[in-house]
Amino acid sequence: MSQNLQNISSGEQQRALWLSTFAFTVCFAVWMIFAIIGIQISEQLGLNDTQFGLLIATPVLTGSVIRVFLGIWSDQFGGRKVMTLVMLCGAVATWLLTYAQTYPQFLLAALFVGIAGGNFSVGVTYVSKWFPPEKQGTALGI
Repeated sequence: MSQNLQNISSGEQQRALWLSTFAFTVCFAVWMIFAIIGIQISEQLGLNDTQFGLLIATPVLTGSVIRVFLGIWSDQFGGRKVMTLVMLCGAVATWLLTYAQTYPQFLLAALFVGIAGGNFSVGVTYVSKWFPPEKQGTALGI
């Protein structure tokens, strides 16, 4: 963001904060989708405990690893662009999940759904640039 913080209105700051919070909430719900539908998938495919555990853990692990890269990209390309990309990838991955029928297909879908879990590092980078240092703690806490 190339604007000086003195030229940013309080309304713009609040809009950035609340839209980022909403985007994080949506991405978190996508990221944890297997916690909701995992039991049904396990029953339908007859998964053992190890397979089920791997299916549930895959998006969490993907989100944890990709956070590093997304944070770097947010600094380089801007949080808005990276946030948009993360949300689009999460939406496409969730949509493709509807076509999965086998265990490997669900694992692949879980891998890409995990991208939504990296949203947190993007949101922190994006929101912090809208607020002066003395207000960043409150903004990031929200």
